[in-house]
Amino acid sequence: MIKVLSVGGSIVVPEFPDTEFLKSFISLAKKWLSQDSERKLILVVGGGGPARIYQNAYREINGSENYDNYQADWIGITATRLNAQLLKASFGDLCAQDVVYDPTAVKEFKGRVLVAAGWKPGFSTDTDAVYLAETFGAKTVVNLSNIEKVYTDDPRKNPDAKPLDSITWKDFRKMVGDEWVPGKNCPFDPIASKKAEENGIQVICAGGKNIDNIEKILNDQDFFGTTIG
Repeated sequence: MIKVLSVGGSIVVPEFPDTEFLKSFISLAKKWLSQDSERKLILVVGGGGPARIYQNAYREINGSENYDNYQADWIGITATRLNAQLLKASFGDLCAQDVVYDPTAVKEFKGRVLVAAGWKPGFSTDTDAVYLAETFGAKTVVNLSNIEKVYTDDPRKNPDAKPLDSITWKDFRKMVGDEWVPGKNCPFDPIASKKAEENGIQVICAGGKNIDNIEKILNDQDFFGTTIG
């Protein structure tokens, strides 16, 4: 059994590495893996605070009129790779392979944990997670971020926005659109959403800091979040 988790960088490294969260998260992962020798985890890590800080620095240095999304994406991708290396090292021998950069190039899964980072400009690590789910036959991607549920609209801007327990891909994609820009703030990136819909993969969006809730998701129990599919 393989579970794929797209772990938002803002959860792992909001500005600096959240070591208390990482200890709890890794402890949960080890507990879940220990309950069945067939269980494996794929963790795809976002850029978080370092990506935002360096992308903002790039904008300040060059000005908004010279801000190149392609270059900004590479800055964000580099941040994901640092975050992923931290996570890989923290899992020790459970993570037997190097951090995956190209999700289309990996064909085997050694050990119990596989850690992946950003690949190339044009989408976020959500898309890498969908590629890996497709490669290893997982039908669900768990998206852990600072968003606990998908809403009908941005709740920070619209007080009438309602949380959703579930939503179809068709309706969700109307909300997020079809274009990716570096640092885009949405529950699941538009490129990943299109690919997930095409491959019949469902996505669970849930808050990344709630360890008890993550455990329920891993154990296929009732959870707090939104299912897209």
